[in-house]
Amino acid sequence: MSTEHPTEYAPEHTPRLAWSELAPDVFRAMVRLDTAARKGLDPKLLELVKIRASQLNRCALCVDMHSKDALAQGESVERIIQLSAWDEFEHFYTEKELAALGLTEAVTVLTDGFVPDHVYERAAKHFEEAELAQLIAAITVINAWNRFGVTCRLVPGHYTPGQHA
Repeated sequence: MSTEHPTEYAPEHTPRLAWSELAPDVFRAMVRLDTAARKGLDPKLLELVKIRASQLNRCALCVDMHSKDALAQGESVERIIQLSAWDEFEHFYTEKELAALGLTEAVTVLTDGFVPDHVYERAAKHFEEAELAQLIAAITVINAWNRFGVTCRLVPGHYTPGQHA
């Protein structure tokens, strides 16, 4: 008779700082900014953008949250899994999504100090100006959320879809 042993995972770390409780005005302002930035954008595309930026910024809390939200909106597991290598699996995404993901990477990783013209032009080709402005705002906002999450070491794994603040 064999005895099964449950898998023992590494212990969960504790957050460094409960920033949202200590700076509630900033948190509420971020929530309002996030709400304003998402207006007029396809919710599934928005979640792909948020997941990709969060992957690049290594924000586990936001990867967890936005992956769960994407799944709850009917996004496929396959497309979420392939997102970390989206430019190698372009056939999983629409041209508009590819343009948004390219812009997300350029805005998130500013190692060259600018967003290349060809990346911006590709996005501009697929988004009306107002929608492009909203997309840029949404990318900027998720990058800000990521910085709070990473700096404060917020803990992933406890989010339930639709649980936004």
